Amino acid sequence: MRVGVFGGSFNPPHVGHALVAAWALWTDVVDQVWLLPVFEHAFDKARELAPFDQRVAWCEALASDVDERVRVSTIESTLPTPSYTLHTLEALDQQHEGHRFRLIVGSDILDEVEQWHRWEAILESFAPIIVGRSGYRAVEGCPSFPGVSSTEVRDRLKAGLSVRGLVTASVAEAVNSWPP
Repeated sequence: MRVGVFGGSFNPPHVGHALVAAWALWTDVVDQVWLLPVFEHAFDKARELAPFDQRVAWCEALASDVDERVRVSTIESTLPTPSYTLHTLEALDQQHEGHRFRLIVGSDILDEVEQWHRWEAILESFAPIIVGRSGYRAVEGCPSFPGVSSTEVRDRLKAGLSVRGLVTASVAEAVNSWPP
């Protein structure tokens, strides 16, 4: 089975995440997409994240809106912190024989891959699927998705504004009482 591993803070997930997951399935790039909310951010430990369980629930809500082939993995909560992407992918690979894992990333990370732990090993073993992100450099042959950000969603929630159109219906229902 070909699995696209789509990691992120998902703080909260938005329609851009949904579109990327759907695109990977609709174009037969992968058989399944596994959303992996980070347990602890490897680069920015000061970044304020909603509790892990809350972000997992939001990802499950997003998955239910997209496709039954979108799953949520909590593997990062079982790994030493910070869990670097390479370690997470290797752990998945060890736990799921017969699966071929590929990393799904946005073009926004391309300018920071030198900061990633052993990016070359990720390229070699987990053939990243790059998707364009509005406002970042375009990558030839890669689709680009709308410029929605979790920051924008959080800002609107804090201001008491609607997030309709920025998140899927189930995520909107799940975040309606957040932030606390």
